[in-house]
Amino acid sequence: MHYRKILQKITDITDRIRPEDFFNFIEVVKNAPRIYVVGAGRSGLVAKAFAMRLVHLGIKVFVVGETVTPALREEDVLLAVSGSGKTALVVETAKAAKTLRGKVLAVTSNSESPLAKLADLVVIIPSEARKKDYPHYEVGELMGSSLTPLGTLFELSAMIFFEACVAELMRQMNIKEEEMRRIHANL
Repeated sequence: MHYRKILQKITDITDRIRPEDFFNFIEVVKNAPRIYVVGAGRSGLVAKAFAMRLVHLGIKVFVVGETVTPALREEDVLLAVSGSGKTALVVETAKAAKTLRGKVLAVTSNSESPLAKLADLVVIIPSEARKKDYPHYEVGELMGSSLTPLGTLFELSAMIFFEACVAELMRQMNIKEEEMRRIHANL
């Protein structure tokens, strides 16, 4: 079944995330005055899901582009999520954050990307993008392309990484699920 292959691939990818990057990421998140998240498409959805979890942990977090997002200040942190590390919106937002003396955390699959080169800390999610375009998903599978269409392994693996971060932040900050539930949306 496809789901077993996908789960195995995600395990293979997340097993290759460097532990020191994980713990450095946790430290930056834990100590940031405020965190801003940005991403486009599915990466943006994953970034927003992580932002929601940070709210549950009592961390001040904002989503770039929302009308209620305040100005970034010096020492605030921008978390930029982009599989390719080349998405114009994400890269330009990271440039703006650097100009404003913010810190940039990048989560990407491409260590040589413009985003990775701008970042103060990079977490590499070592998922390969589809190398060839095929007219049908099944043909792509048979020809040895990526297991999931359009690079979805990056977003799925990033979501697992972020959930692991939440679990570690809960442990380090001594926050119980009951406390998070009290902050959970109720409207």
